Formats: sequence, C-alpha cells, structure tokens
Amino acid sequence: MIARELSGHLAMMCFAALVAGSFSFGALIGDQLSPLVVTAFRFVLTAALLGALAWPAVRRGDWSFQTPWRYVVLGASPALYFMLMFEALKTAAPVSLAVLFTLTPLVTGMFGYVLLGQNVSRRVLLALLIGGLGAVWVIFRGDLAQLLAFHIGRGELIFLIGMVCYALYAPLVRKLKRDEPQVVFTFAITLGALLVTLPFALRDLVVTEYRAVPMQVWLVVGYLAVFASAATFSLIQLATLRLPSVKVMAHTYLIPSWVIVWQLVLGRGAPLATEMIGVVMTVIALGVLLKSQE
Repeated sequence: MIARELSGHLAMMCFAALVAGSFSFGALIGDQLSPLVVTAFRFVLTAALLGALAWPAVRRGDWSFQTPWRYVVLGASPALYFMLMFEALKTAAPVSLAVLFTLTPLVTGMFGYVLLGQNVSRRVLLALLIGGLGAVWVIFRGDLAQLLAFHIGRGELIFLIGMVCYALYAPLVRKLKRDEPQVVFTFAITLGALLVTLPFALRDLVVTEYRAVPMQVWLVVGYLAVFASAATFSLIQLATLRLPSVKVMAHTYLIPSWVIVWQLVLGRGAPLATEMIGVVMTVIALGVLLKSQE
C-alpha cells in the first residue's frame, strides 16, 4: 500500500516538473501563434501519439466504446481550463492567475468528498496550508506589497471558472474510468478535449499564416503535446488511482518551484533568497503528504 502511494506521489512530482516546463518553454514563443491554435495542435499531436500507442489494444478489442460521453466530459476539463486561462490573460496578470491556481487542491478536495466520499485528514489540510503559502511566497517572491496589491477582476473570475473545471479532473477520472487500458483511456480523453476545443479554435486555425511561424514555436508545441499533455494526462491518471484526489492536486504547489529549476536549466538566472523560502515550504508540505496515510 505504501509503495502504491509512493508511486502516485512520484508520478505527480514528474507531472509538476513537466507542467512547469510548459510555462518556461511557452514563454519563449510569446505571441507568435494564437493560444487557441497552440491548444488545438497540442491536442491533435497528443491524439496522434496516443492513438498510435493505443492502436494494438483497440485492434485486439480491449476497448469497448461504451458511454462515450465520459471522454467528452473528462476532455472538457483540461480543454476549458486552457481556453479560459487564455481568455483570462487578456485582462488579468499571470501572477494573479498563479495565486488563484493555488486554490486547486482545496477545490479538488471538495469535489473528491462530494463525488467519491474522500475525507481529508488534519495532516493533509496542514500540508495544503503550508504548500499553498509556499507557492504564493514563490509567486510573489516574498514581496508583501505585491500580495497586498492583488485584486479580483473580470479576468480572475473567468480563470476561477477554468480552475474549477481543472480541479474536477482528478475525481472525475476515478469516478468515470471503467476497465479500459490506461493508454486507450488517455487517448479517448484527448479526443474529447480536441472535440471541445475545435469549435473555439476554428477561426484562428483558418486565418493563421503557418509559413510565417518559426520552427522554435513548433518545437514548443511538440513539447506541449508529448510531455505537457500525453505524459501528464497519463501521470495524473496513474496517481488518481493510487492517491486521494486532494493529494494528487496538492502537487501543483510544486509547480512554481519547478519553474525556478527550469529557469536555471535555461540559463535565466538563479532564484532570489526570498524565493527559496517558498520552495522550502512546498518541500515541507510534500514531506507531510508523503508521511500521512489514509
């Protein structure tokens, strides 16, 4: 049982590192390609990759296409999150959205209780509190003035809706998964995400001048498809079957710290001493989660 939980935590540590990489690499492409086009191509490439991996199981008949609405519902969770995030960024600062994202584990815990009857212990609540404070500290770099200047506007409210959609994903996976092989299940969810995304991205897909898009942009899209989509979808599903939903999403607190690591790898400077305080807090929170057993 302990080994099973540890494998779930390890999967989510990798998840946090890969998602953080998408922020760092995504910053390299700026406004060179419509975010909706990036999201659509991301899901197309992910579906192609996972479809190739899933094909042997599909051909053997290991996948019975029953209640396909499940895949659309599950795919809508990340698809709506990405699209609402891009819409929110039109009027909200990234740092404001990063702060709101720290609410994800708590919201996931609420959905886990309602949908799955999963209770949250005091130890896990303590870990969530420490991890949330640590993540916020890293986001604001220990600057109290920036924290006090935080306010809720239209963009933040839009992002809150997207964050709630994202928080639903982990408990929904556990609720809706049947006996499909994991790669087939992930492939079907990606198709669902693509189905939800295409109506919103269609206009931008038609008007984009693809020959003018630099190769660097397509390399980033490739990273998003392979590592920040296909791999993370699989990792979060693996973790969800081994951990309570709130513990799964608690690992998102590590994302700001992993962004610092990626910045170092990409040669963008070392973190400030004040930022390291937040990193230590998120590591402590992870230690509490690893120690707690439910």
